Amino acid sequence: MNNLSELYLNNNELTGEIPFELGYPQHLEILNLSYNSLHGRIPNGYLKFSSYTFMGNKDLCGDIKGFPPCLPHNNRSIVHQIKFLVLGFLPVLAILGCVFHFQNRVKKTKSNPMETKNGDLFSIWNYDGKIVYEDIIEATKDFDIRYCIGTGGYVSVYKAQLPNGKVVALKKLHRLEAEDPTFDKSFKNEIKMLTEIRHRNIIKLYGYCLHKICMFLVYEYMKMGSLFSILSNDDEAMQLDWMKRMIAVKSIAHALSYIHHECGQVIVHRDISSNNILLNSELEAFVSDFGTARLLDPNSSNQTLLVGTYGYITPELAYTMIVTEKCDVYSFGVLALEILMGTHPGELLTSLSSSSSPQNMMLNEILDQRLPPPNRLVARDVFFVATIAFACLRAKPKFRPTMKWVSQEFLSHKKPKMNPLHAVSLWQLRNQETYAVGESACCSIENHIV
Repeated sequence: MNNLSELYLNNNELTGEIPFELGYPQHLEILNLSYNSLHGRIPNGYLKFSSYTFMGNKDLCGDIKGFPPCLPHNNRSIVHQIKFLVLGFLPVLAILGCVFHFQNRVKKTKSNPMETKNGDLFSIWNYDGKIVYEDIIEATKDFDIRYCIGTGGYVSVYKAQLPNGKVVALKKLHRLEAEDPTFDKSFKNEIKMLTEIRHRNIIKLYGYCLHKICMFLVYEYMKMGSLFSILSNDDEAMQLDWMKRMIAVKSIAHALSYIHHECGQVIVHRDISSNNILLNSELEAFVSDFGTARLLDPNSSNQTLLVGTYGYITPELAYTMIVTEKCDVYSFGVLALEILMGTHPGELLTSLSSSSSPQNMMLNEILDQRLPPPNRLVARDVFFVATIAFACLRAKPKFRPTMKWVSQEFLSHKKPKMNPLHAVSLWQLRNQETYAVGESACCSIENHIV
């Protein structure tokens, strides 16, 4: 794999020695072997990587800062004999350890916490190891307001260029909120979720700092900001043409299918909205903000507090308070319509749920009028997305499709037969036929609207 540029093998309980060949691909820039159970010498070919690449493997040795030098081979048996002797003194060592522990605690309370060096304050698990705490402080001039690009309820987001030229986004927890257990839990939950998932269309977490004096997360920088901000700006909304919008919808569907069906345990995002979809300079869409995400426990009721963004929350949560992956499916349906319409479909959702909903409103009437009408080829995609969006918005969760089904439909290249968009009514889209398969519902859209 000579063209391999990034390789993440951290937190995988790997054992044995590091193969020397792995460090030699000429294009390999990012390698993460941290927090495994590797032992032995760090091969010379790996010296181009920082100590963060190997942290958490206590039995490694070599010429890298933070690791002991390797002993000659014939001295290793002596080391094993010493380890055996030490086992006999464990009770004594335990007592001495307690004494030193309390002495160190006293010293630390008298010293400045900022004097703690990089590895103690800053944790890197998904980057090249060159980020250090001091770099972040220097790049933002200690989080000066000049570098702030957004502020939320309990966080501020900063843009920073690191010494290696990499531009990152920093989500910093406000000082007062950092003392609130609720916000602290949400912050740590986002780290937990993003360390367990890898997907092209899910925002990358490069690192984080969890310390009482400063808590922040380091993300890849998304130049265009949120989908909400783009759709709210006429010029930027026109850059997001029909083809790009169709790609964005499909990318979000694939990301949600991944967290629902391809992770070790079902993850429900619980806050899918246009504010939490970010776009890069190429207008590619990425799902972000996993602070409220929830691992579903198959052995419990998954009862929860009501969280999410108003206008995207599935109706049944108001009375059941039980979260399932179908909550994300409903939010995806709202989001897909928002991308088609260029604005949140609030009034449309209200009218469609009432018995007096407009019977003759046509699909082309609700499309974003700032864009020229889609050509015939793209119009089939627009119709397909609208059909799936309405299926996701069904009142009863069991009749909504799964995100896996939605993702597979988008990948299948099948397109249902259709009339021109001006001849497709919202009433037809709302009342499309459905059929259940096993425990999930799938939607029959083939040849339905002709």
